[in-house]
Amino acid sequence: MLRYLGVRLMLIPVTAWILVTVVFFLMRVAGDPISAAMGGRMTQEQIEVRKEAAGLNRPILSQYWEYITGLLSGDFGKSQDNRQISEVVMTYGAASLELMFWALIVAFAVGIPLGRYAATRRDSPTDTGLRLFAILAYAAPVFFVGLLLKLVFAVQLGWLPVAGRASTNVELQLQHVSPKTNIMLIDGILYGDMGYLLDVLKHAVLPAIALGLLTAGIFLRLVRINLIQTLRADYVDAARARGLSQRVVTGRHAFRNAMIPIVTVMGMQIAMMLGGAVLTETTFEWKGLGYQLATYLSARDFIAVQGIVAFIALVVAVMSFLVDALVALIDPRVRF
Repeated sequence: MLRYLGVRLMLIPVTAWILVTVVFFLMRVAGDPISAAMGGRMTQEQIEVRKEAAGLNRPILSQYWEYITGLLSGDFGKSQDNRQISEVVMTYGAASLELMFWALIVAFAVGIPLGRYAATRRDSPTDTGLRLFAILAYAAPVFFVGLLLKLVFAVQLGWLPVAGRASTNVELQLQHVSPKTNIMLIDGILYGDMGYLLDVLKHAVLPAIALGLLTAGIFLRLVRINLIQTLRADYVDAARARGLSQRVVTGRHAFRNAMIPIVTVMGMQIAMMLGGAVLTETTFEWKGLGYQLATYLSARDFIAVQGIVAFIALVVAVMSFLVDALVALIDPRVRF
C-alpha cells in the first residue's frame, strides 16, 4: 500500500509541472500581456518600459525558468492591479470551495439514489425517464441551466435571490468576523446570527443546483450501469439463493462493489467541477476563483490567468492522488 501511494505521490509534481508548462507556453503564444492589456491606452515607449520591468523582454526560456522557480517558492506572480495571485487564490478560492461543497451535496443526493433506483428497475418507464433526465442534466450548459433557474425561482416566483453569495448588508457585516475564513457559511456561524446564516443558505441554493445537476447526471448513469453489471455477478445470485431480500442483496452485496469504478470517475468529476464553476460563478455573480478568472480574462491579464490556472492544475493533481488512495482502500486489487 505504501509503495503504491508513494508512486502516486511522486506523480503529483510531474503532473502539475506538465500542466503548468503547457499553460505557460500557450499564454506566450497569445502575445505578451502588457501589449494585450494596455495597447491603445499607452504609447509604445510606455509599453516597452512596463515589459522591461516585468521581464517580458528576456528570452522565453529565462522567463520560464523564473516562473517555475517562483512557483516552487509559492510565488504565483502578480496581477496588473499589483495583487499577489496567491492572495487572490486564498481569498476567492474559499468561495469556490464553498460552491463545490454545496454542488457536491446536490450531485450525491440526486445522482446516487436515482442511479440505484434506476438499476433496480431496469428497462421500465421509470428507468427510461431517469436516463433521459441524466442525459439532459449532463448535456445542458451550466450557464443555460443557471439562467433558467434564475428566471423561474428568482424572477417569476421570487423565492430565492438572483445572484451573489449574500445580501449586501449581510456581506458587509460578515466582513468584521474574526477569524475571517471567506467561506460565508462558516463566517455566518461565527457571527452567530441565524438570519444572516439563512440568507447565505438561500443564496447558495440556485448556484449549487446549477453546478450540481451537471455532475448528478454523470453519477446517475455511472451508478446505474455499474450496479446493473454487479447484480449479474455469481456472488449476487448466491446471495439471492440464500433467501436474502432484493433490498439486502442490492444494498449490502452489490452496491459497494459497484461503487469501486465509480469512485475513480467521481474524484475526477470533482476536479472538473472547477471548470464548471467558472460559468456558474459568472452566471450567479458568485465571487469565487472562477468569477475572478473570468474577470482577468476580460481584462486580458494573462499573468493573473496563468497563476490561477497553475493553482487549479495543482488542485487537479492532488485530487487525482486522493482518488487513487481512496480506490486502493476500497479495492485492494489495484495495489498490485
